[in-house]
Amino acid sequence: MTERERSLRVECGTDGRPVGRDGELAGLMSAYQDAVVRSRVLDAVTTELVRLRCARQHDCRICQTLRLADAADEGLDDSMANKIDDYEASDLEERHKVALRIVDAFIWLPTSMSTELVESAHAHFTDAELAELLLDITKWSTQKIHVVLGTDGADRLPINDAGVSYFTFDNAGKAASFRADL
Repeated sequence: MTERERSLRVECGTDGRPVGRDGELAGLMSAYQDAVVRSRVLDAVTTELVRLRCARQHDCRICQTLRLADAADEGLDDSMANKIDDYEASDLEERHKVALRIVDAFIWLPTSMSTELVESAHAHFTDAELAELLLDITKWSTQKIHVVLGTDGADRLPINDAGVSYFTFDNAGKAASFRADL
C-alpha cells in the first residue's frame, strides 16, 4: 500500500457512504458546510490556499486532488499551490502567508496564536474576511472524518496528467462540477 492509499475502515454502501450513518446528523453537517461555502467575502485564491493547507495538514486525498476552478481563474496555478508546504520560505504574498499561519495555529495549537499574528491578521484582512477564513478552516477540517474512515479517496474524480480535478460550487454551496481541465 502506498502512502496515498488508505483502506476503508468502515463498511460503505453502493453510494460510497458509510453504512449506518445518522442521516439527520449528516444532513446538518452538510447544511453547515454549504452555508460556509456560500460566503464569498474572501477572494478565491486565499480561500483555495487555506483549503489546500487544511488538506495537506489532514492528509485528505480527495481534497489534495481538487482545485477550486474560481481560484485557478484568478491566477492560482500548480506552481503557487506547490508553495503551501513551505510557505514561509516562499514568495507568496504576505496576506496569503498570514492566512496560512492562521490555519496552522487554528489546527495544531489555537492557543499559540500570538499577538503578532493577530495584529498581522487585522492588518491584512477585514473583520468579515477573518470570520470567513476561520469558518473556512472549520469547514475544510470536517474532511478529517473522511480521512479517519478511509473514505477520502479521489478515485471517482476525473483528473488531468498532474492528478488534479477542478471543481466549482453552485449558489447553494454544493459541489456542482468536477473536471480534469479548466
